[in-house]
Amino acid sequence: MLPEPPGHPTPGPAEAVHYPTPIPTPAPPLVPYQPHAAPVLHTVQLPDGRIVTGYTLTPTTPAPAAVPEQVPAVSRTALNLALAGVGFAGVCGGLLLLTTFIAALTALLTQLVILAAVIFGGLIAAQILGHRPHSPGTTVHIRKAVIKRNHFHT
Repeated sequence: MLPEPPGHPTPGPAEAVHYPTPIPTPAPPLVPYQPHAAPVLHTVQLPDGRIVTGYTLTPTTPAPAAVPEQVPAVSRTALNLALAGVGFAGVCGGLLLLTTFIAALTALLTQLVILAAVIFGGLIAAQILGHRPHSPGTTVHIRKAVIKRNHFHT
């Protein structure tokens, strides 16, 4: 009979208490495995002499529930289209101002050219058509000329 564990009452002659005794397991063969990957094997002898061998069960934890992906209130495509529209509107406004500026600049240059033509044309006409009482220089009288056989006769 096995010695009784300390702290247990001593049984009388009518009762017999049997405590399971662990049996030392032989050393397992050397097989390479990852640490903490293989569970520990336990062997226990029951009071009636049977030997039970098995693994200890560890409680399993349920897999975490999948968190549904949050969908934004506005899709990215719609947001990109809206931003493109705002940018296009800004560019169109700038192009409208640019074309207006070019048209005004063209009108100004046209008016300046016309003004210069009027001023300088008037000055030139005044010099040509103006009356000068005594103009210094040579006076040439042109008569009727006759050309005969490639000769010029006056």
